[in-house]
Amino acid sequence: MKIKVAASQFQTIKGNIKENINKAINLADQAVAEGVNIFLLQELFQSEYFCSTQNAKFFDYAISSLDNELFSIFSNYCKKNNIVIPISFFEKQGQNYFNSLIVIDSHGELSEVYRKSHIPDGPGYNEKFYFTPGNTGFKVFKTDFGNIGCGICWDQWFPECARSMTLLGADILLYPTAIGSEPHDPTINSKLHWQNVMIGHSAANQIPVIASNRVGTETEKNISLTFYGSSFITDHMGNIIKNMDEKSEGIISQEFDLDEIKKYRQSWGNFRDRRPDLYKKICDF
Repeated sequence: MKIKVAASQFQTIKGNIKENINKAINLADQAVAEGVNIFLLQELFQSEYFCSTQNAKFFDYAISSLDNELFSIFSNYCKKNNIVIPISFFEKQGQNYFNSLIVIDSHGELSEVYRKSHIPDGPGYNEKFYFTPGNTGFKVFKTDFGNIGCGICWDQWFPECARSMTLLGADILLYPTAIGSEPHDPTINSKLHWQNVMIGHSAANQIPVIASNRVGTETEKNISLTFYGSSFITDHMGNIIKNMDEKSEGIISQEFDLDEIKKYRQSWGNFRDRRPDLYKKICDF
């Protein structure tokens, strides 16, 4: 089966959820015009990246029910345009808050929720203030255009996440992301490190990886983050075959033959030659 996937990036408008959704839809329109089947938006695309500071007012951004205008808009859109779109969102469940994702399929149906497993904490990335670590485990979502594995941002730094999703039957891996500068040390630029870790997942699992990041500079209470953009798509051997620059808004797209990729993965042999009996030490530390 041949499919076409796309990644996107844009600068969010602070405090304007409606307009950010409109920007996302406009980019989705570009993807539809290019015949894209699966379209990836950036992490928490409805708002600014509020985790740069610790401020309880941002808990008001959380969504407590899937019966919400956000999902209604994209459900209707996906059904009308026969496209699959993962939706990253801030979720409230009881007294807990999660960094979550659902997949809306080409029939407009909503998947089960995936909750971000790995929650970072550092200057400018205060996610542990807002998010509880996910309790869903890694998930793979079946669609008419193949099985998609979705991690969320910091998840992408962990090879266990990528390997688990591949073992669960993923045909492609998608990572909505928000990564940029380090406000405590402007000399640090982790863009290549960020890309390289996912290149490794792609090559080690013989699977395409698609990453979507935001662009622009966002400031909250004198903390400024300049996001790297640089959204990209790899082939199943870890080669970046499409990528964007650090500032532009837009999309990139690429066609894949999932059947050919599966044959390549089966013939390469590293899943055949795995030794899970030797890996138990990973869980001991």
